[in-house]
Amino acid sequence: MATDARTKQERIEEIKKADANVKTMEDFTSPDILYHELIDSVRKYHPSDDISLIEKAYQIAYEAHKDQRRKSGEPYIIHPLCVGIILADLELDKETIVAGLLHDVVEDTVMTSEQLKEEFGAEVELLVDGVTKLGQLSYSADKVEVQAENLRKMFLAMAKDIRVILIKLADRLHNMRTLKYMRPEKQKEKARETMDIYAPIAHRLGISKIKIELDDLSLKYLEPEVYYDLVEKIALKKDARQAFVNSIVSEVSRHIDAAGIKAQIDGRIKHFFSIYKKMVNQQKTLDQIYDLFAVRIIVDTVKDCYAALGVIHEMYKPIPGRFKDYIAMPKQNMYQSLHTTLIGPNGMPFEIQIRTFEMHRTAEYGIAAHWKYKEAADGKKGGTRSEEEKLSWLRQVLDWQMSDNREFMSLLKSDFDLFSESVYCFTPSGDVKNLPNGSTPIDFAYSIHSAVGNRMIGARVNGKLVTIDYVIQNGDRIEVITSQNSRGPSRDWLKIVKSSQAKNKINQWFKQELKEDNIVKGKEMLAAYCRAKGVVQSDFMKQEYMDRVLMKYGFRDWDSVLAALGHGGLKEGQVINKLMEGYEQDHRKEVTDEQIIEAVQNAKETSPVRVKKSKGGITVQGINDVSVRFAKCCSPIPGDEIVGFVTRGRGVTVHRTDCINIINLPEEERVRLIDAEWQQEAQMGDKGLYLAEIMIYCNNRTGLLVDITKIFTERKIDVTSVNSRTSRQGIATIAMSFEVADKGTLNALIEKIRQVESVLDVERTTG
Repeated sequence: MATDARTKQERIEEIKKADANVKTMEDFTSPDILYHELIDSVRKYHPSDDISLIEKAYQIAYEAHKDQRRKSGEPYIIHPLCVGIILADLELDKETIVAGLLHDVVEDTVMTSEQLKEEFGAEVELLVDGVTKLGQLSYSADKVEVQAENLRKMFLAMAKDIRVILIKLADRLHNMRTLKYMRPEKQKEKARETMDIYAPIAHRLGISKIKIELDDLSLKYLEPEVYYDLVEKIALKKDARQAFVNSIVSEVSRHIDAAGIKAQIDGRIKHFFSIYKKMVNQQKTLDQIYDLFAVRIIVDTVKDCYAALGVIHEMYKPIPGRFKDYIAMPKQNMYQSLHTTLIGPNGMPFEIQIRTFEMHRTAEYGIAAHWKYKEAADGKKGGTRSEEEKLSWLRQVLDWQMSDNREFMSLLKSDFDLFSESVYCFTPSGDVKNLPNGSTPIDFAYSIHSAVGNRMIGARVNGKLVTIDYVIQNGDRIEVITSQNSRGPSRDWLKIVKSSQAKNKINQWFKQELKEDNIVKGKEMLAAYCRAKGVVQSDFMKQEYMDRVLMKYGFRDWDSVLAALGHGGLKEGQVINKLMEGYEQDHRKEVTDEQIIEAVQNAKETSPVRVKKSKGGITVQGINDVSVRFAKCCSPIPGDEIVGFVTRGRGVTVHRTDCINIINLPEEERVRLIDAEWQQEAQMGDKGLYLAEIMIYCNNRTGLLVDITKIFTERKIDVTSVNSRTSRQGIATIAMSFEVADKGTLNALIEKIRQVESVLDVERTTG
């Protein structure tokens, strides 16, 4: 065993030694060759661009760094050139390339910011200044756990322009590629910093090309034995694994092509750090990790994505629970793809990712894909206004004139989540709190604990007393002042707070603290309602009837029902109707089907049966003591043409005349049909609410259901159920049930839903 261990260690040492002796491109390439490679890269994505500014930057950087050398012994200019090449690989604009070439000149040479601004303009100077300040961030290796998250947020906060971060990531990537020339302790320090700060930021920005390489290089120096062990083991079976991937790609290509889908298909073995994380998280050895392979299918359209998914699922059995639709629900870093894990030949699991070419560009380049150099008709560069607003970091993030680094650090303003309107502030102990933009000290207090918010009487921001409606700024340090003698929150606070969390907790306090008052108020409201309707409340206030209300609305006891009435969470009619429903069922006489039909025939000789929704439920006017209900299959509402049907043993069921079940009714059953019509509105008194059901057909997209339900909320229409499903072609079908007063209200609602973006059609269910 010891011999095997030594042999293994010796093999790892041999691999490490061989790796250390491998020369990188810059080890044996002259600066001029690298410069021409940079220009060639820029020409590929913008052949007509004027590169004179880049040429000028190279000449100045070359001259500024001419007497400097790196730890490897190579000329220092190699580093900024390689940074420029990485930025060009992201297809960034020439100002970013120029800033990449010059990113060290102010800090490491005699050139000043003023000279830089004079030579290259304010934009380039701002980018270089941002990179310089990021380099001044202090990082303490002995406080990694405490600092990592805060430093990531501060790192992002310090950029006035997203390109500052991209330059810094390119700078770090090249430094990691050449880390072998540093001392072992320095290697670990830089690798830890990269793992904790730079790789997560690359992930947040969706730049997988950089994130993956940073992960693998960090693992190489933090866990060298693990890394080189993986290198050796994967290399041993490389040919067999590659043959497996090639066979999958070939088979998938054949089926996709047969389906008439134009696609680019390739396969790969997952990167080392990804495999390492699986081994750690699943507590398995490499031989026990099976889904080491991923096949990528890139197509032209979203429709083709779902079509390709259908083809794949016909070819291979999908593993339950391993399908993820990041197209319908993109990740926060803009990543979109379909992911599915399948059982391949010989029972070997593998993953397939399906995306469009545009999604692939975003997956590879992330946020940089939205900052690629574009030449518009007016000569302006950059993305669309909406893209720039969404991705811009021009949010007054800090005072760039601060000369004292500690003061500078204390004024950092965080904007970590690029896609939400958030503000980041600090507790007195230095913890970071994420709140909606526009939040106040009240929001902050409730984010800590309900008790803190309920006892709050004031606040200090950055050591100074502020009003409770003070709008929190990024980087503020907030201290909540509380008192045991506080009377609790004010209702006016609900007009001030921004977070739903604070609003919910304030409302919860009022419900609990004022429960007794609300119970008394609820009792009075219920009694007044019964008097107005002319019903005797004591007749139906039995526990068995009250239990119906508790079950219907989810309350634990009757006091909670009364309290809900008191604070407006329930309406009197909702409670009384449910109570009387039980009462009438107990007091209804047994009537046979034959008696119902006979009574119906007699009634039909004079006038149609008139249907209304009475205080105690559904009745048919002129026929007493008969159970009458509305059919759930078609959900008739006032304004619909209706017909009654004598249901065996269940009284009369009212259907719409266009109900499929009525249209397809056998001839021998039609004797049970009875004419019916709605009472006139003047005769009905208070309108009741009737169940309606619709089907919505639409192209699926993020936020669609929110847009639809917003229409119901604005009209104060209660939705009783929502069910949705999405076809392989991306067509969503949404079934909704809700309560409305009449057909006019329903038709207006349907027309409004049809106006929602992506909605194709809306129709009522007909059975």
